[in-house]
Amino acid sequence: MDMVGWSFSLGKIFGVEVRLHSFFLFLLIGSMTWASYLDRPMLRGVVLWFLLLMALAVRETARGMAAGWFGIEVKSVLLLPTGGIQVYGSPEALARAGEPKVQKAMALTGPLTSLLFGATVAGIILTVAPQVNLVEKYWVTPEHLLRTMVWVNLLLAAVNLLPAWPLDAARVVRGEIVRAPGGQASSLGGLRTFTRVGPVIACGLIVVGILTANFWLIMGGIAILLGAQIERQGLLLQPDADVVKVSDVMLTEYSILSASATLEDAMEQARHTLQDVFPVVRGGNMVGAVARQNILEALESTGNGYVQGIMTRAFQVAAPGDSLMQTLNKVTNVAGASSQLVPVLDGERIVGIITPQNLQRSMGLLTRKVRGSERRGAGDETD
Repeated sequence: MDMVGWSFSLGKIFGVEVRLHSFFLFLLIGSMTWASYLDRPMLRGVVLWFLLLMALAVRETARGMAAGWFGIEVKSVLLLPTGGIQVYGSPEALARAGEPKVQKAMALTGPLTSLLFGATVAGIILTVAPQVNLVEKYWVTPEHLLRTMVWVNLLLAAVNLLPAWPLDAARVVRGEIVRAPGGQASSLGGLRTFTRVGPVIACGLIVVGILTANFWLIMGGIAILLGAQIERQGLLLQPDADVVKVSDVMLTEYSILSASATLEDAMEQARHTLQDVFPVVRGGNMVGAVARQNILEALESTGNGYVQGIMTRAFQVAAPGDSLMQTLNKVTNVAGASSQLVPVLDGERIVGIITPQNLQRSMGLLTRKVRGSERRGAGDETD
């Protein structure tokens, strides 16, 4: 799925390109059909559709302002019915957006904005037209557009509090899992559980929507699945990030384990390094990967053995010339212990490794180096 191929540009706002996903066309058709079914003019369905766009515009404007406040460069935003997917303009922006405090603040900005805007609209309506019943069913319908104007914002805030990727709450939960104590193996187990939650919630919304004939629950579930698929394919990174190669950020100083080493020897070696996942080699060639936690668990459950007996043999690899975007996909999307370790191979020889923990730090350092070079270049030109 291509972000550009399945969306169209609405233009640039303050230098940020705004794109609308084609899924909105189905929403427009559905809204107009719904209005016709209720014996209402189709124009009311169009207005209902615009109210959703307005709620998204308010939400994403606030998120864009928050990004600017934190110094995060946003190149473009892809609008989905559940919110926008921001495309960052540089590796430094991506690293900054991943900082815990910034991540939490950005995640709260969207729901709080929708909640406050919905409450403000409700206050205005109750002041100007007190006869309008804002709590009567149905909340979002082409029959009652004033009521819809309030609830479409409140429900947008509520939906983004669900722990389903890529909604706001899920970003915070995923970040906490990755940063939780216990090492990479523990984080991997948490991420495995977490990745199952989103599709379950989305499918649950679709099923409940079908059983209750609720159009918006169905569309919300589909939008969550669609957003997760888009982000899984690396669309959070803007295409210019391809100029950053694996060789720019890979670790070149690391520990390796021999496939014929005993688990006790491997554990002794692991004690003297902060590395949590190790390449396993035989005769100079990489044949697997093993996590520190797996070694410890094997020693406790079965006693001493050999590394080759517990290592995983299925792993993704990268080449020094591969793009950073492709490597990020391998690190974050592949299930298994090896997803926490991407070996960098030059032919059959291992020349480096990539881990999630070193990516953010390396990208930040790389960007600072580039910016320092640019400043020196500018100074030379001035001289």
